Amino acid sequence: MEKPINTIILDDEPFAVHLLKDYAKKVSSLNVIYAGNDNYKVLELLKEYTNTLVFIDLQMPELSGMEIMQMSNHSHHNFIITSAYQEYALDAFKYQVIDFLVKPISFQRFYESVEKYLGWEKSFNTISDTTAENKDFYIKAERKVYRIIPEEILYIEGLKDYIRIHTTSEKIITHENMKDIIGKLPKDEFLRIHRSYIIPSKKIKMLEGNSICLYGDIRLPIGETYRKAIKAKFN
Repeated sequence: MEKPINTIILDDEPFAVHLLKDYAKKVSSLNVIYAGNDNYKVLELLKEYTNTLVFIDLQMPELSGMEIMQMSNHSHHNFIITSAYQEYALDAFKYQVIDFLVKPISFQRFYESVEKYLGWEKSFNTISDTTAENKDFYIKAERKVYRIIPEEILYIEGLKDYIRIHTTSEKIITHENMKDIIGKLPKDEFLRIHRSYIIPSKKIKMLEGNSICLYGDIRLPIGETYRKAIKAKFN
């Protein structure tokens, strides 16, 4: 039997918390580690645990569900929205949520949502396993899973809460950070030149002042923190 999925239920309505907790107990694949209305407790749990499934309401005092998803670096967690306000669905899906459950929530709808998550997680793990021995890797973006081929990366750009991967065929925006993404790249083949830029070493054309020129007429700035190390590498 596979290890149960750590599950959090966050809602400011006691009845909703009780109902969802009761539903979750009926699903053997779920292990409820918290059910309640304490936003800050949930934020701490999301730091402590990884790959948690979170059922989260949007309308709550102090911190909204949207704010919690943004603060929790949710690329390492998976969210299912539970809300009476369907008009928030479009905004919620910007955070790559698995599903949007409209209150009142039936057990059948709850179960379908869990099955959707399990199917998605299984497919993600399967394709990840197939590339364990090569350089390719997979990322989650826009409720899809993209295969990233390092040789096709032109450069990676860090945004405020996201990164944009520029490849030879497309631009992929995902809720990752620069530290995590560089850890997925082949060692010694990529170089961080700026807090906002990672480049493939093989695509460097020349160093010019405080900029690096890449093949394809791409010019990127070198951050002050990285200048000494980069110029030493060229020397």
